[in-house]
Amino acid sequence: MLLREVDEAVRQDRAAHIAQTYGKLIIGGLILLLAAFGAWLWWDASQEGKLETGSEELVTALDQLEAGNRDTADKELAAIAEDGAPAAAAGAAMLRAGILIEQGKAADGAKMLFAVADDDDAPAAYRELAAIRAVAATFDSMEPQQVIDRLKPLATPGTPWFGSAGELLAMAYLKQGKNDLAGPLFASIAKDEDVPQTLRSRTRQMAGMLGYDAVVDIDQAIAETAGGEAAAQ
Repeated sequence: MLLREVDEAVRQDRAAHIAQTYGKLIIGGLILLLAAFGAWLWWDASQEGKLETGSEELVTALDQLEAGNRDTADKELAAIAEDGAPAAAAGAAMLRAGILIEQGKAADGAKMLFAVADDDDAPAAYRELAAIRAVAATFDSMEPQQVIDRLKPLATPGTPWFGSAGELLAMAYLKQGKNDLAGPLFASIAKDEDVPQTLRSRTRQMAGMLGYDAVVDIDQAIAETAGGEAAAQ
């Protein structure tokens, strides 16, 4: 009994000593932790609000585009691209670039798209799509090596951009006279079942012209070719 009482007194004395020595630090740490958690909650709520607002503004701008009010839509998109959240701003900039390209201002549109592609704050998917669209819009005026540098990282089998980026990359190889690189790439795209049929049919023909066999199923290839010709008519 005496030993237990002594032991309890020692524990109480230690607890009192710790409280006196570190109490203020512990309380300060808890206050900072709560403040940081509150700040995170506020930031998360504000980000959600920005995303919702950005989405609504983009929908409004798209409605203006569908109605043929390009000038009004462009003004609304410009405001989103300037002050919106990263995803909304990137989407707005790409839509503005599309308007410029439709108006025959491919160079200006591509410049805007390249800006999105080089924006580290924009989501990766937006940056990659912007790069492909920019190259497609100005392919004829770009040096082949510029196209290769831009799109080679995206022209990888299994990625969402393999077909579209790969076709442009293969065309750049052709411009350089590197048929030994272009042919196999065309054939690889033609054999990829995840690529749209029209693109597979087109790249299969290009591979064949370069002497590379891209046919896996002859019956399927004939059907796809016939379907592509019917769609073209």
